[in-house]
Amino acid sequence: MRELLPLLLIFWLLQGCNTDKASQEKQQEKQAKTSFADTTSVRHAKGFSIRYFDRYKIVSIKNTDSSARQDQYILLEKGATRPEEFPDAQVIEIPLKSMVAMSSMHIGLLEFLEAENTLTGLGSLQYVYSPAVNAMIKAGKVAEVGRDNGLNQEKLVEMHPDLVMTIGTPGAKKDSYAILKQAGIPVLANSEWIETTPLARMEWVKIAAALLNKEKLVNEKFDAIEKEYKNLSALAASAKSKPAVISGLNTKDVWFLPNGENYMAQFLKDAGADYHWGGTKGGGSLSLNFESVYPFALNAEYWVNVGFDKSDTRKSVLAMDSRYADFKAYKSGKMYSYNNRVNAQGSNDFFESGTINPHKVLADLIRIFHPELLPEHQLVYYKQLP
Repeated sequence: MRELLPLLLIFWLLQGCNTDKASQEKQQEKQAKTSFADTTSVRHAKGFSIRYFDRYKIVSIKNTDSSARQDQYILLEKGATRPEEFPDAQVIEIPLKSMVAMSSMHIGLLEFLEAENTLTGLGSLQYVYSPAVNAMIKAGKVAEVGRDNGLNQEKLVEMHPDLVMTIGTPGAKKDSYAILKQAGIPVLANSEWIETTPLARMEWVKIAAALLNKEKLVNEKFDAIEKEYKNLSALAASAKSKPAVISGLNTKDVWFLPNGENYMAQFLKDAGADYHWGGTKGGGSLSLNFESVYPFALNAEYWVNVGFDKSDTRKSVLAMDSRYADFKAYKSGKMYSYNNRVNAQGSNDFFESGTINPHKVLADLIRIFHPELLPEHQLVYYKQLP
């Protein structure tokens, strides 16, 4: 028996450790339980995450200054006690009842979630496509608050929205909204532009859903669009050929083209096109001179993203540079741009609702490059230049 005592002691110690470990795991599991009936998960986006706890959510957004730092936000149910674990995080009471947006793209997020009535202010009222929001503006329900150096912080403090959603850009001054934060108005930086795929960009709508407690709706709609996008991409992959394509225009001796990891390059790839710069690294734009693009533009079968104005024509494009007449796509008239939905005030819906409708954008591009695959599809965002 004496010989067994050391073994028994070790067994008891191990059992104690296992019990402590099990207790810790049980406690962590308890902490991870959420009081929210519906949750959502992030599958494509790399720039943010959402975690759910008892009566609050944690949204972490990757900082755009290239550091590993993240900005955190506590989405706290009204009346709930702020958790102590995140002392540097901004608190946003949910669900939102009012929001001021600095970008028209944010209007698309609210439209997707059937929550346009949440909008009470915009950085600028000039570039809005949404008929519903334009009607709200006309009725005096949405105020203009300015942006950047022209931001009217005093007006915002007076309005006191539940949230101001800004554009997260590199080098943005963190103290630009100090007065708002002192007044208890949270400011959230939306940086969907950092994503490299259309579905990842669209997924930022899930942050808006978390703010509005609309996870059930966003899951249903996002999953349906994701499935449609993947089906369309598979359809394009079945095409027998991949036509060569160029994008953009030469502007002031610089031709800006999407880099290989730019979401537009992904669109072209998923639509079954051969884009010469599709293998380059980086998610921004390439800045090339005309001579570098010319050899590839000369024989490209299609030319997309040509111009922005709804009145652009082949003739007006040629007036910018006579060398365009050499391009195969110019000669054949296979020139297209995303200016099919531009209203009288010059607002382009491609930049407003296009982000949350990537399946429609992809269908447009497939119809352009492979008309035989989608013969019944009517172009939504794109149109052929006359």
